[in-house]
Amino acid sequence: MVAERTGPHSPVKLSGSIPPLAESFHQRPETGLDLRVGLYPGDTVVLTHGEETAAAPAGQGGTGKTQIAVAFSHALWGARAIDALVWVPATSREAIVTGFAQAARTVGAADHALPAEAAAGRFTGWLAHTRRPWALILDDLVSLADLEDLWPAGQAGQVVITTGLPEAAFPDGPRIAPVGGFSRREVLAYLSSRLTDFPDQRAEALDLGEDLDGLPLALAQAAAVMSLNRLSCREYRGRLRERREHMATVEVDGVSPAVLATWSLAAECAHELPPAGAAWPALALAAMLDPHGIPGTALTSPAGCGYVAGRPSTGDPADQTLVRAAMTNLARAGLVSIDPASAARTVRIHPSVQAAVRAYLPAADHEQAVLAAAEALLQAWPEPGTSQDPRGPARLEQARPGQARAEQAHIEHAQLRQALRACTAALQAADSAAPHPAAGQPGDAGPGGTYQGTQAQQSVLWKPEPHPVLLRNGLSLDADGLAGSAITYWEAMLVTSTRLLGNEHANAVTARDRLAAAYESAGRFGDAIAVFSTALADRERNQGLEHPDTFVARGSLAHAYASASRSAEAVALYEQIAADAGRHLGPAHPVTLDARASLAGAYQAAGRGEEALTAYQMLLADAERLLGPRHQDTLASRENLAATFLANGRPKDAIGHYRRLAADTEAAAGRDHPDAIAARAGLASAYRRAGKPKDAIALYQRVLADRERIAGPGHPDTITARANLAFAYRSAGQLREAIPAYERTLAERERVQGPDQADTRSARVNLAAAYQQAGRLGDAIHHYEQALADSERMLGPGDVETLTARSSLAAAHFADGRRAEVIPLLQRTLTDSERYLGPDHPLTRTVRDNLEAATRS
Repeated sequence: MVAERTGPHSPVKLSGSIPPLAESFHQRPETGLDLRVGLYPGDTVVLTHGEETAAAPAGQGGTGKTQIAVAFSHALWGARAIDALVWVPATSREAIVTGFAQAARTVGAADHALPAEAAAGRFTGWLAHTRRPWALILDDLVSLADLEDLWPAGQAGQVVITTGLPEAAFPDGPRIAPVGGFSRREVLAYLSSRLTDFPDQRAEALDLGEDLDGLPLALAQAAAVMSLNRLSCREYRGRLRERREHMATVEVDGVSPAVLATWSLAAECAHELPPAGAAWPALALAAMLDPHGIPGTALTSPAGCGYVAGRPSTGDPADQTLVRAAMTNLARAGLVSIDPASAARTVRIHPSVQAAVRAYLPAADHEQAVLAAAEALLQAWPEPGTSQDPRGPARLEQARPGQARAEQAHIEHAQLRQALRACTAALQAADSAAPHPAAGQPGDAGPGGTYQGTQAQQSVLWKPEPHPVLLRNGLSLDADGLAGSAITYWEAMLVTSTRLLGNEHANAVTARDRLAAAYESAGRFGDAIAVFSTALADRERNQGLEHPDTFVARGSLAHAYASASRSAEAVALYEQIAADAGRHLGPAHPVTLDARASLAGAYQAAGRGEEALTAYQMLLADAERLLGPRHQDTLASRENLAATFLANGRPKDAIGHYRRLAADTEAAAGRDHPDAIAARAGLASAYRRAGKPKDAIALYQRVLADRERIAGPGHPDTITARANLAFAYRSAGQLREAIPAYERTLAERERVQGPDQADTRSARVNLAAAYQQAGRLGDAIHHYEQALADSERMLGPGDVETLTARSSLAAAHFADGRRAEVIPLLQRTLTDSERYLGPDHPLTRTVRDNLEAATRS
């Protein structure tokens, strides 16, 4: 979730989905760590498992580490003690990068256009340099390697890490705080607060605490069962002894015998609650997915409903109600927690409970649960490129004041995708550890059945081919710009596909193509070209030189050449593709048209502008003849041609095509369609570039009016339209009109996106430049100083934006005759430019020249 507190204090920006504080949460004055008192700015504390005991083996969870961090987070949030609060599940590198990237966008250190890994780096830079107080919680860190180059630190912040890693894994730096079970007094206080049904219910409470080694998870499950069944501690201890004897041979890594017994009793209790029989399959389904949060839409999908109901389901309201009731019963028994306010992480299950359930399931039931979970995830996963909102329109109305709905929806979609990827990773882990049937122990599907040991067997998700959710997971990594994680994922998919299905199977081919694309996205062009070349050779050998897929493979290789700045090879290959595809597939085939468009773009990228124009003109003529003037491919060809005319300094030629583009788009889609408005904005830009300011300003005014009418004054597209109009006024020398438009743009950016966002900083710089051009140097200097302070605080002293802002401030001082201010500013800028960018960077050279000129004057 992302939210903002408003009021007399600074707003608190919240990034991530903080778990709810458990209803059974109990303060721990003796064994808990009061992070509000013991954690200071600049500190990092690592919450690890307590000491190993007979009842709590090494790695035992359930000691309450996450809940201590949750209580700390809620206290900071409620007190508005910080400016930014970030919660990140840390179970994988991908989860950390995604969480950090989201946080970077929330605090304004990066925008959505920046790839996730670059945005994550921006976030750690912001943590190091900002003076605003912040807190970051990394929950359940699995590997220190996942934080490579991303270790969070900063003098203004507090970092809390919960982990199952041993203390020895953290040799230097952070303070280690082991968290064990409750003390005797805390056990008594906890059970006294939970057990209030009758006077003798707490008899032998201290003994029960010793039986459970004071583990908060086990005590919560025990207290829940006693409350639901009106049992005393004495009666529950009797059942606990019997269950522990029954499960004496059960061993699950990281789960104590006490927790194995308490979860088993709790599962039986929940299973008997009405609607009887639904809780156990619901628990098995949840145990296949991410313990840190499962989207409610997955659990109530047709596959989820069908698994819980034990029959085929369409996910109708009655079956969804059944699933929700089952989950509620599991929560009442202390087996899951529910956060109805979170669409992405609605249901959480403790990893110890998850491990116990997975170990308990017989092989056949485990396989059914894995397949049901896979189908449920697939059904809950929005199609790539769609704007499907998991919350529904009513929830969109709850976006925080001043935040555009589109921005809120974008954030929540990203959170949902990350949760679905985490669930898929958990499902793959469950699949790889599927139980193997034990001879002579048939087992039972419900509580009380015989425990089955685990032994690796063939993956259910790869019978007979990879389940579609595995492909969707990889495509989601690609779409969200997680190039490093995508490379790792597709490498594994390629190895498995090749081993199980053969090198020529369609899934192996897809994995190879996606791996190459991931290499290209990561800037590993040599690897991308090598894999694309292999893929092309395979297609030529297996499908022939004239197959459409072969042409597509050639296009992918050509694109990689272009990305690697090997323009001659890219152009030559695109020319071959366009000629061969036109000859064998026909001029109207989509592959042919796409190849010709790519060739024209490659000409332009190679600096061969006239050839690019000729190629686009011929493509447009053929598209009009073959597809019609209003086909989407024809419109795209005209737009590309118009943009190429502009890029080659021929705005008058561009104007004619933009006029036709606007007219045809309006006729095809309507005057209020976003594409029609965008076409008019392109025409306005062409007018401005052609030296026709009146026409440009009139059209920019119309675009702004259309954006305001359709999207509202606070929509990002509307604000951008106003900024474009302001620039047109300024370009025409109409500063009396430009400055109010720039001022309104800055005010809207601050109101809608917040003062720290990159767009807001850019709007401030543009306003300062307009003030400077109008001779209002005092106003210009004020805003340049503010922009510089914001950039330094958000991005640090070495970022290009910071260095550019300092250079602009120096120029304004120079224009105002404040020579004493200029030289120190440029000297510092030059020092930082040489340090962070290098002595030969274009900005460094510019600053050096400006300093020499200022020194001579």
